[in-house]
Amino acid sequence: MKAKVSLIDGSRSPNRTILSLSWPIILDQSFNTLIQYVDTAMVGSLGAIATAAVAVNASTIWLVNGTLYSFAAAYAVVIARHIGANQPEKIKKSLHQAFLAIIFLSLIVTLLMSVISQHLAIWLGVEQKVIADAISYLTIISLSYPFLITFMFLSNIIRSSGDTKTPLISNIFTNVVNVVGNFILIFPSRTIELFGKELNIYGAGMGVKGAAIATFTSHLLSATILFIVIITKESDVKVKLNEIKLKFDKVITRHVFRVGIPMALERITLSSGQIVLTVLITHLGTASLAAHHLAITAESITFMPVSGFSVAAATLVAQSLGAGKKELAKDFAKRVLTYGIALMSATGLFLYLAAPQLMSFFTNDQTVIALGARVLRIEAFAQPFFAMSIVIGGILRGAGDTKWPFIYSIIGMWIVRLLPAYILITFFNGNLVIAWSCMVADLFVRGLLNLYRYKKGQWVDVWKDG
Repeated sequence: MKAKVSLIDGSRSPNRTILSLSWPIILDQSFNTLIQYVDTAMVGSLGAIATAAVAVNASTIWLVNGTLYSFAAAYAVVIARHIGANQPEKIKKSLHQAFLAIIFLSLIVTLLMSVISQHLAIWLGVEQKVIADAISYLTIISLSYPFLITFMFLSNIIRSSGDTKTPLISNIFTNVVNVVGNFILIFPSRTIELFGKELNIYGAGMGVKGAAIATFTSHLLSATILFIVIITKESDVKVKLNEIKLKFDKVITRHVFRVGIPMALERITLSSGQIVLTVLITHLGTASLAAHHLAITAESITFMPVSGFSVAAATLVAQSLGAGKKELAKDFAKRVLTYGIALMSATGLFLYLAAPQLMSFFTNDQTVIALGARVLRIEAFAQPFFAMSIVIGGILRGAGDTKWPFIYSIIGMWIVRLLPAYILITFFNGNLVIAWSCMVADLFVRGLLNLYRYKKGQWVDVWKDG
């Protein structure tokens, strides 16, 4: 049996430990971004109506997914603390509670989203021609939530043990399946020329519905793969099915809620704000809505990879503090924050320079391309501050200090971003550029507030075991 490698025993340099944890997640998120680009481009090739049908559901999906991810990450933090403290019985109990949460949340969220899917597009006031596709898309996505929730929880738990490569391999495989599924399901049968020969390619011609079915399939596969891994692979988080006890544990749940509820409220604050902003932008017309959605997708190339450092920070800080090594936790945090800001500053420069090309990847609509490129270049200046929020969020999450990022999200999203955007769009004929300028102001403020909390250093003493 291969010996387990400790992340915090000093056998490797801090930089090597950080990079060994981060690079698979950075590669994972970069690959996710690439797949999202291809996915969006495939739907975008169907026209602005298809793009708007996906866009109108996007903010709500982000809200639900962000809330679910918060509790998945909270279980991972609790388990990482027990790994650092070398408490195998508490690790096992926490794993069992995580499985109980997966079952409960799968039932509740699937039912809730299935109901919402029939009304959301109408509630958000999209044009009549968009509604049918929007309802079809979200209905299918709703049914995939048991598998998505399983994947979220298991990938976070596996990473908390220091294994970031397994979720990467799983994700690459399932996303390739997603792209192939899109290629077959979205488009009708067609003839293509390859090496001078004509090939007949089967296609179901299902449009937006086909994209949703491909996503459903990828969620099913990713959940299945990680479930097999966690019950077969030797690790600190291996689960033995015959030993699982699905009995509610008050102490573990209290720890999870202390970490997870502020995180969930933060995600709800940000995602509900995105929904409100989407409603405001919807009234600017289909072109603005499409440009907004595609620009957000394009922007993801700058911040998704940095989440690798955020996850590494959460794992390393949680394990270090669980072992009582506060100075080690601070050292890891400082190094990870430096790397994250440097990476996102570089990708922000790329975003500014390549904005038109990024938008052109998704659509041929010149109006949408021009508008999207303009707002992306505004957003590029906020990237170092956005990095502060993302990475410090991981540091504070690992320490169990999740209350303040929630408070900062209220200030940034609702006071700095939405209030001015609402006033300027509603009463002064503001446009998409105005909305994104308010977004940039929000990212500046939140980044600086999170930096202030990190610099105070109180996060190392927040966790209470009682």
